[in-house]
Amino acid sequence: MTAVQRVAVAGAGVAGLASAIFLAKAGVDVDVFDAQPALPTRGSGITLQGNALRVFDELGVWDEVAAAGKPFEGLNLRAPGPGAPIVASLPDLKTGGPDYPSTMGMSRPDLARILLDAAEKNGARVHFGRRVTGLTQTADAVDVDIDGEPFGTYDLVIGADGLHSTVRELIGIHVAPEQTGMGIWRTFVSLPDEVDRSELYYGGPMYIAGYTPTGDDTMYAFLVEKAEDRSGVSSEDARRIMVEQSRAYDGPWNSIRADIEAGADANYTWFTRHLVDAPWNRGRVVVIGDAAHSCPPTIAQGAAQGLEDAAVLTELLVGRDAVDDTLWDEFHDRRIARASAIVDASVQLGQWQLDGVRDADMGGLMFRVAQLTAARA
Repeated sequence: MTAVQRVAVAGAGVAGLASAIFLAKAGVDVDVFDAQPALPTRGSGITLQGNALRVFDELGVWDEVAAAGKPFEGLNLRAPGPGAPIVASLPDLKTGGPDYPSTMGMSRPDLARILLDAAEKNGARVHFGRRVTGLTQTADAVDVDIDGEPFGTYDLVIGADGLHSTVRELIGIHVAPEQTGMGIWRTFVSLPDEVDRSELYYGGPMYIAGYTPTGDDTMYAFLVEKAEDRSGVSSEDARRIMVEQSRAYDGPWNSIRADIEAGADANYTWFTRHLVDAPWNRGRVVVIGDAAHSCPPTIAQGAAQGLEDAAVLTELLVGRDAVDDTLWDEFHDRRIARASAIVDASVQLGQWQLDGVRDADMGGLMFRVAQLTAARA
């Protein structure tokens, strides 16, 4: 017997859909509500490390994910300037274990589609264009309002509704993402023949320039700068700015610039951080994923940590017969220290660059994070 029979999930992102799949596979009745009218069909790429891939296998979607993305091993560091020479080829620790590649890139919309299909095939009902607007708890249940109207009563509500979580606010957790001082330009482009893994450029006018393969003929590329207010920038100006800021980078960046000039989208966001202190739940409502923690993508662990939140929470819900303090204590013991370490390390990598620290042990910090994530959550 599971600890819950009926669960509402706010948010159809990675953490929310993973929770829905795990619970639905266990026979739990699941409703997912997402304020977007539909899954996005456009977007950039995502880098997924082995600990994320391991969870995809547990979800039963690893074959689909592997077919849609681009697995690879290792990381190249290139120097800015003429020729963009490779100055180091670094191995990756297989954080998911020997059965999975160390790293994989894929399109965010493709990943969203795979997870949505799996959630619905396992019996979860996904409602787009519907927002959780009210939560009323008793000792044993939560009454949920959707778009201002009563919708139903659930044993548990999972708030996986992102950085600016409505659920987080509804249960009185007044924590919001804070800027870290960096901003990132992203674009989705064709894959040059010479690129077969992630590559990063440190130095030059940007803090970081890089790209990750996402398929046999696609990749996403990015430039990290000091945070600027880019809110009024038109699509045409965004492409122009990204092209101009990338001119110090040679090699594959020549192909990236050509694609941007031909019309590839360029979008801009700020790096943020936040971490909800324990507990992440208030009674029978809990926040996970980006609703509970966020970090800059400097070590590519944001989605992986949301997946781990979902895996640990649903393991406990399926393996226990009550939603009680013992369940919540174990959940927080297994998740908060780990999520905190990821947030702190991600922010530290960026802060060293903002402060111009030349002797920072970036490699050592990234290796310690890899060792942490190689252990099961």
